Amino acid sequence: MVKVRKHRKLKGRRLLAAIGLSVLIALVLYVIVLLIISIKDIPAWNSEALVSTNSTLIYDKDDKLVAKIGTENRVPISIEDLPAMAKHAFLATEDHRFYEHHGIDFYGIMRAVVTDIAGGGKHQGASTITQQLVKLSFLKPDKTFKRKIQEAILAIQVEHYYSKDEILEMYLNKIYFGEGAYGIQAAAQSYFKKDIGDITLAEISMLAGIPKSPNYYSPTAEKDPDLTKDQAHQSKMRQKIVLQLMTEYGYITAAMAEDAYKTPLEYTKSPTRYPYPYFVDYITEILISKYGENQIYSSGLKVHTTLDPKIQTIAENVMSENSNYPPAKNGSMPQGAAVIMDPTNSFIRALVGGREHTSRLGWNRATQKPGRQPGSTFKPIIDYGPAIEYLGYGPATVIDDSPVKYGNYEPNNFNRSYSGPITLRRALVNSVNVVATKLLVEHVTIPKAAEFAGKLGFAINLRSVGASLALGTEEVTPLQMAGAYSAFANRGVYNEPVAILKVEGSDGTILEEYTPRPRQAMKSTTAYLLTNMMESVTKEGTGRNAYLGRPTAGKTGTTDDGKDIWFAGYTPNLAGVVWIGYDQPTSMREAYGGGYPAKIFNKIMRQAHTEIPVANFQRPPGIVSGTVDRMSGLLPGPNTPQDQLVTDLFVANTIPTTVDTSRVTVEICTVTGLLANEYCPETITRYLPKNDESSSDLVENSPEKIPSETCALHNINNTGEAQTPVPNTQNTPVNNPNPGITDKNNRGIIPPD
Repeated sequence: MVKVRKHRKLKGRRLLAAIGLSVLIALVLYVIVLLIISIKDIPAWNSEALVSTNSTLIYDKDDKLVAKIGTENRVPISIEDLPAMAKHAFLATEDHRFYEHHGIDFYGIMRAVVTDIAGGGKHQGASTITQQLVKLSFLKPDKTFKRKIQEAILAIQVEHYYSKDEILEMYLNKIYFGEGAYGIQAAAQSYFKKDIGDITLAEISMLAGIPKSPNYYSPTAEKDPDLTKDQAHQSKMRQKIVLQLMTEYGYITAAMAEDAYKTPLEYTKSPTRYPYPYFVDYITEILISKYGENQIYSSGLKVHTTLDPKIQTIAENVMSENSNYPPAKNGSMPQGAAVIMDPTNSFIRALVGGREHTSRLGWNRATQKPGRQPGSTFKPIIDYGPAIEYLGYGPATVIDDSPVKYGNYEPNNFNRSYSGPITLRRALVNSVNVVATKLLVEHVTIPKAAEFAGKLGFAINLRSVGASLALGTEEVTPLQMAGAYSAFANRGVYNEPVAILKVEGSDGTILEEYTPRPRQAMKSTTAYLLTNMMESVTKEGTGRNAYLGRPTAGKTGTTDDGKDIWFAGYTPNLAGVVWIGYDQPTSMREAYGGGYPAKIFNKIMRQAHTEIPVANFQRPPGIVSGTVDRMSGLLPGPNTPQDQLVTDLFVANTIPTTVDTSRVTVEICTVTGLLANEYCPETITRYLPKNDESSSDLVENSPEKIPSETCALHNINNTGEAQTPVPNTQNTPVNNPNPGITDKNNRGIIPPD
């Protein structure tokens, strides 16, 4: 029995050894194959690539060169003119064993691995300065074993041809420091208005930390205003790391590091040196995310975009005019953003992320998330669109505009007035909040509404929203809104907004090319009914300031206390969104979406359409007209008065089939306005809705009710002849209770929204 067990153990060990050997052989073969492939595809040696760079070229929609990203600000400097302190800062931060290795620092690689495992943080990467120079000069930024092998081979080759000082000089003249500065001399001039020879320890320690991520560590870049407190410290924290490393490797003392860290720094913001800066910045950010900063700023890419220089210039000029904004508060002016898009394909024609461009790759209010609350501009997306799409509702569908409460949330209309039964068209034209909220909560439901919005590019977290979503509390960007409204104009077809059509390498190789992926986000009939309703908004509702004198659809938006004001709209040719607000949300009580944003939209779009022929929105098959009772939304009944008929558009087969029976015939005494008795000398026949005991007294514009009392003035002894009419303030219908602008059906004052 013992011999058998020994035999089994020996057999098991041999099996494990065989498996281990097989794995080892496979691994060796894999490495050999990878090495062969890497060597085969390694970029050709080009010594000029180590010292020269090429700008990335940006072309407009007509393939005309409009901008360059790259070498506008580069001032080469000799290693002999570089102060030792500057060299030490970069050696400590990037490669303190630079003068000891031969291109690859195996000790540094092991040290970085151990540091990461120990949880000490990755302050110093495993790539040497030589490897970084090779990556900047020859390779793409993709993080693959193949690229790392090529990087190592080329690094050894560079070390063979050049001295250490030559390599360090090429590296320091090549790296990007943000704000358009390439190389250490240009960086010193851009940030501090100094030559590198005059730089201080505090300044060079700040500069040495930037190349790791220029957009993140640049101390002068505009930051996300919602994260200012956190991001404002990032460049300073990076400086602290540089000083710690310089101390660790013996270049400076701890006291010197502490003094440098505490020294206040004064920066000089680089002026904008390129046209169409916000659009170019947006392009640059997209390219950096795909290809890396080094390739974008030095490899000579050719980028074909959707930019329309004419529209971009118009938008920039309009957005920069102070008169187009609400008055300043406490010396601070509100900001703005605008996006203009071709709705047929969602090509971005113009993009402006602020009223003035002050920093490369700064805060772009048109594109950068989380964005801001859109207010009522979100109603077609989250309330009306889903109701039409999923429930078969239409412009003449009637919802009761009366007070409602959902838990602790109680939506209110402008001036807290209510209209009673109202059609969806009137509710959208007047931006009635209660109707929008009832549509979402009681009719569509939030999950279905979120599903509809998702098809238009909005990812709504159902766990964090409630009834207030109906009034636009989801944070969005102007670019997202422009994409959604483009789908309304494009017969319900959604295309994700696009700015880059093609990217070519310097040798003409196509690196990427845009492929349209349109999707039918809603029925074409839904899009048309929404468009038709929003045409009414611009002709007679809250968006009248946006009307262009040609088919124009759109919606205004104003959030609580006027912290964000919007207009989103479109013609058959162009869609546009305008936002105004403070970076740190501030009340603008005197401002509304129907004011400044609508006027800005008008100014931009009028000029953009000067050479575009007038066109109508195309009516799809399946749209029909029908007439209903205005108070019920049903087919007119025998007691429906002529002035209570509404003729509007419907999707075929959605016209109601039920006849209205809500009205009864009553005789009214013309003197008292009460129910007539047999002795009233003059009466009038009225067709009035049956009284609803649950209706609220707050409904100011509700239809005339059946009087609750019978006339007591007239009796057998008094026929009422020659009597003075008695005013009746309780039962006489009030068509226009307040002075001001009213809609054509006398349904109340149109709010500014």
